[in-house]
Amino acid sequence: MGNLIKVLTRDIDNNAGNFFLDFENAQPTEAERSIWEQVNMVLVEAMAILDDLQSYKGAGEEIRQAIQNPNADRVQERAWAAVIPLVGKLKKFYEFSLKLEGSLHGLLKALTSAQSSPTQHLEQEQALARQFAEILHFTLRFDELKMTNPAIQNDFSYFRRTLNRMRINNVAAEEENEVNNELANRMSLFYANATPMLKTLSDATTKFVSDNTDLPIENTTDCLCTMASVCKVMLETPEYRSRFANEDTVSFCLRVMVGVIILYDYVHPAGAFVKTSKIDMKGCIKVLKDQPQSSVEGLLNALRYTTKHLNDETTSKQIKNMLQMN
Repeated sequence: MGNLIKVLTRDIDNNAGNFFLDFENAQPTEAERSIWEQVNMVLVEAMAILDDLQSYKGAGEEIRQAIQNPNADRVQERAWAAVIPLVGKLKKFYEFSLKLEGSLHGLLKALTSAQSSPTQHLEQEQALARQFAEILHFTLRFDELKMTNPAIQNDFSYFRRTLNRMRINNVAAEEENEVNNELANRMSLFYANATPMLKTLSDATTKFVSDNTDLPIENTTDCLCTMASVCKVMLETPEYRSRFANEDTVSFCLRVMVGVIILYDYVHPAGAFVKTSKIDMKGCIKVLKDQPQSSVEGLLNALRYTTKHLNDETTSKQIKNMLQMN
């Protein structure tokens, strides 16, 4: 089994399998290495992206001064000079989302192929499963940081307004900065979403399923529900939770569990909350609620506000009640 230790062998709540997956130490086999190296380059960049986003301060004061002094050229120039490098960062974040989409497709292709069951894929390709988890962890962390930083939307809105004003006044602006109008439109759609990286991943997973018509949709949904099951069991079983060498692995598992639930909810026609769902939603929500509230409120909100089927009539009242704000 290597780093992947079977915890339970019987079916529980229709889940395909429950495992302990070593998210901390899984290393690629020779068969995995080609995909792993491609994805690893993207994941290394992901860490730098999070650092950049965490330190993003914005140009709020310069923008406020510019709005209050519309005829003061120097104040306007100061605000524009402050916003331009920030928009360069926002461009980098947006372009990284496209790289992430490509990496996700590569991992899904490996982890959902018809050669093995989802459980076998996790057993035999632990390093790729770990990378898939790391992409989900990055995605939810990025969106948490973005949602709590209004400067991102404010800076980009000011940039677009100023760019439009320059165009109307025939001032050469696009040639002088790296974001032209077409790219600005795409970035605007990206940042207008409350959880832009999660939407990128959801759309990419849905596209993967529609593009690979020879692959049964169950290959993808079973992979997602198995991963949710893995995380839930590790988190609710003290014997296995105690194997984590790093306490941060708990928050990592929580984010991954929520991420795969949301992807499953978008990809599966009936969603994650229906009674026949292969994901034990009540168990997953209970695991979240058993953690300190401050550490999981953002994840509970992700289930409340970024899923597709929570408010469907097919969702039980018990699940809706469990997710209600206290």
